[in-house]
Amino acid sequence: MIDVPLSALEVAMVQTGTRPEETLRDTAPFAREMERLGYHRIWYAEHHHSPAIGAFPPVVLTAHAAAATSAIRLGSGGVLAPNHAPLMLAEQFGALAALHPDRIDLGIGRGPGTFDETIARALRRGAGPTTDAEYQDDVAAVLSFLVDEVALDPLPAPWLLASSTAGAALAARLGLPIALAHHIRPDNTRAAVERYRADFTPSRWCERPRVLVCVETVCAETEEEAAWRIGPMNVVKAGLLKGLSEIPFPTPEEAATHPFTPQEQQALAGFRAQQAVGTPETVLRRLARLAEETGADELMLTTPVYDLRDRVRSYELIRKHAEATAVP
Repeated sequence: MIDVPLSALEVAMVQTGTRPEETLRDTAPFAREMERLGYHRIWYAEHHHSPAIGAFPPVVLTAHAAAATSAIRLGSGGVLAPNHAPLMLAEQFGALAALHPDRIDLGIGRGPGTFDETIARALRRGAGPTTDAEYQDDVAAVLSFLVDEVALDPLPAPWLLASSTAGAALAARLGLPIALAHHIRPDNTRAAVERYRADFTPSRWCERPRVLVCVETVCAETEEEAAWRIGPMNVVKAGLLKGLSEIPFPTPEEAATHPFTPQEQQALAGFRAQQAVGTPETVLRRLARLAEETGADELMLTTPVYDLRDRVRSYELIRKHAEATAVP
């Protein structure tokens, strides 16, 4: 049984054989479906120069989805602080929060959002990688500008994205809710949660530790169909293991014929064992175990499957099974 809210992370995968604008047009129907199904929030991730993921700014997707829905929370998961002026982030998300009261989240992360060093430098006007101190200053500046410069009512709800104990320590020191990237670095999740809870300092943003865990999740009527749906993402992940960033998001048919090496198969099996792929029973069991192990206040599901209908169907099966097995 799942007794925590469920949310969605949308990474806007661009399918082989389609154009990025088609993916972009799918974001509003997806948001309406998630609202209909009763999901708590949708976050949009920042990526650049990827053949598999659209370079759609989270603030734009958030605004677009907010205009197409009426109640679901929306925001960034995350917007990457080193790529933006802190004042601009505060102004953008502050305006969204004023236009859509009590619905806007500002999830802040660190990475460049690209594997291409040239693109990363272009985003940062020629600057190199951000240091720990610079990143911490950026996050603190965003929070300060929200209060002292933007000062709209209500303000967006800030979150800090993390996949390590260093990020967890920063979230704890600033008194921010934390969103843990279990779908990227699952081996770091337990230590990051422990560090965050141990070091947490209450703030105006959060009175007690608040943990969201993001998990890669694909649900289908059978185990075989779920494995088929996750096939394209396995190809992308195998490419990343080789250091290849220019991997398109293939069709399930193409993924089914992809030759994985034994090392790739082993690595993918280890990763999949820590995520939630399978039938509704399998997925809900794994999600419940993860929530119990981490003490998560919320689970966010990211579902990188090829077709919009299949993606929505995965979320639908999970909600229906969760409601059917809920204790009255």
